[in-house]
Amino acid sequence: MSFDVLIKGGWVLDGTGAPAHRADVGVTGDRIAAVGRLDGADAATLVDATGRHVMPGLIDCHAHGDALVLDKEVQLAALRQGVTTFVLGQDGLSYAPTTTPAAFAYATRYFAAVNGVHPSADGPLGVAELLAGYDRATALNTAYLLPHGTIRYDVMGAAERPASAGELAAMLGRVERGLSEGAVGLSTGLEYAPGRYADAAEIAALCAPLGRLPYVTHMRGYGARAQAGMAEVADIARRSGAAVHVSHYHGPAATLLPLVDDARGRGLDVTFDTYPYLRGSTILAMVALPPWIPAADTDRALELLESEPIDWDETLWPRITFSHVPGAEWAEGLTLPEAAAEAALTPGEFCRRVLIDTRLEAGCVAARPDEGPEGEESVRAILRHPAHTGGSDGIYVGGHPHPRGYGAFARMLGHHVRETGDWTLEQAAVHLASHPARRFGLDGRGLIRPGGVADLVVLDAGSVADLATYAVPRTPATGIDDVIVSGVRVLAAGTLTGATPGRALRS
Repeated sequence: MSFDVLIKGGWVLDGTGAPAHRADVGVTGDRIAAVGRLDGADAATLVDATGRHVMPGLIDCHAHGDALVLDKEVQLAALRQGVTTFVLGQDGLSYAPTTTPAAFAYATRYFAAVNGVHPSADGPLGVAELLAGYDRATALNTAYLLPHGTIRYDVMGAAERPASAGELAAMLGRVERGLSEGAVGLSTGLEYAPGRYADAAEIAALCAPLGRLPYVTHMRGYGARAQAGMAEVADIARRSGAAVHVSHYHGPAATLLPLVDDARGRGLDVTFDTYPYLRGSTILAMVALPPWIPAADTDRALELLESEPIDWDETLWPRITFSHVPGAEWAEGLTLPEAAAEAALTPGEFCRRVLIDTRLEAGCVAARPDEGPEGEESVRAILRHPAHTGGSDGIYVGGHPHPRGYGAFARMLGHHVRETGDWTLEQAAVHLASHPARRFGLDGRGLIRPGGVADLVVLDAGSVADLATYAVPRTPATGIDDVIVSGVRVLAAGTLTGATPGRALRS
């Protein structure tokens, strides 16, 4: 027997939840050719997995690598955690589909602190064109969700009202075309502009063409507001018949998990992703701006910030750490009160100046009110839920990002398997690989079996760990040194090989 790649002597976690078993894995082309005792086989590339586990490539169900998936540092950060696929187009905002320069510029500018600036596109972009730019240009696979907010802005601009029948028809046409070009679902960001101006009827109508693909939502409330947020999610699911996937589901488990169980008990197909940290990260404008400021109309928002008194929620200030402040990079890594003191301003005035000077581009890491042992217990309970899938919500923009993009999956594989026992390794392979592949229709991935796509990770279960911290966030994980993507070795001895076999995955 001869293979292109042969992984010898490892314990195989096949993604079904079955116990690990000793086996070799032979790869020919981009497919798994054989799993079992492959004594005497040879291969162009041999990986010795003795004493380690072999698992399917992990799927990050919520990543903001829309621009930076092409960056080698981001690829290394993902692969060192075993992540081989990013699901992009999250929170209702990304570059495609756009048909006007204004829509492309808005999606880029408003989410610049989250997605970054696309390295090559500078104008309207279709889904097929965006996916073609990812295909075989990176070490990671990519899948893409249609961003509702981008589509809405392309049709309606910054309008703060329900869509007319004609506008809804125009948006629906963009959804249908985007799906035909390979998108794997539809996303909304109902706390961001302009997505927050849509009602459940609009969203349900746009979900109608999804078929088995999911409606993925940053819903209209988390934590204490999760009940209202989930009620709207359930309403959209009932109206449209769509499967629903809730993004970064965080907050008190005693509140959140019964909402999922209730929806599933009523026959709704609901799953979610979450990451194992208590702090979040987003754009400063979403956290700090009062709702009467029209964030989707940047020029008007800046005019009001310059001229109007603002009743800031000052309880926020100590919870905010700057992650991305273009033009004032010295503030990155400082809390808002610390940075304000450096600038000899009050926190409110400093926040105002940052928003104005960056044209709303600043990003931040934000502590949750439930930080502490109770919050950690909620994280653990949410991870254990059978509807859970893994998502980092990784943001790679700025000098001091949240560590989750560099450590979330390693933390789940290390801390939550080895240290707390929340999962077995077999369960981890289901939560992080096979369950996400099924949810997003990524056929052939998420399982180790002959004929499947050869996205494979070799894991040292005794040492895998996250090293990124809030203080030093850009630190790659440890314990995963060898990764295969689409049949090609992309990580060897913990180092990028330079190969870029990652595929743009289409529904």
